[in-house]
Amino acid sequence: MTTAEPIARLVRELSKLPGIGEKTAERLAFHLLSRPATEVQLLADALRDLKEKVKSCGRCYNISERDPCAICSDPSRDATCVCVVEQSRDLWAIERSGAYRGVYHVLQGRLAPLDGVGPENLTIPSLIRRVREGGVREVIVATNPTLEGDATAYYIQKALAGTVPITRLARGIPSGGTLELSDRAMVADALQGRREF
Repeated sequence: MTTAEPIARLVRELSKLPGIGEKTAERLAFHLLSRPATEVQLLADALRDLKEKVKSCGRCYNISERDPCAICSDPSRDATCVCVVEQSRDLWAIERSGAYRGVYHVLQGRLAPLDGVGPENLTIPSLIRRVREGGVREVIVATNPTLEGDATAYYIQKALAGTVPITRLARGIPSGGTLELSDRAMVADALQGRREF
């Protein structure tokens, strides 16, 4: 039995997504096929808008529709406290906790020398400039508690040594875990229990 090429193509594309195997991609494709065209068009429009309208904030590198992003342009945020995270999804996890009212710096990854990812491949140089320009009183390093996350945190701590106090999230988040998968209380505890590097 052969599958119509548009369905086969959609299954191939969906199965490229993380956590989506061929069977799940197939279920999704047939689900979309059964939905009204207007509903499927909404999904197509959302995907197009994702690539056309979302960009990085020029200050913190969070993903946003505008530059500067809503967090950087919010006057009620404490711009003197910068929380450094690996990815925007980590920023979202911290925001969901409601426990932090400062601003952020998104590294857009973590150090991984075996994969060829060094400080110059991340936004670490702009973080260093941002802190040295003044106005920052604390840097919270909120990289994930993994080998690469810890190496990234150590690198940042060394690069900013002697500039401002540098704190690290408490280990309320289990080693090997990620901010993205942590619940609200766990993230809030980790922020409140942060310690000097």
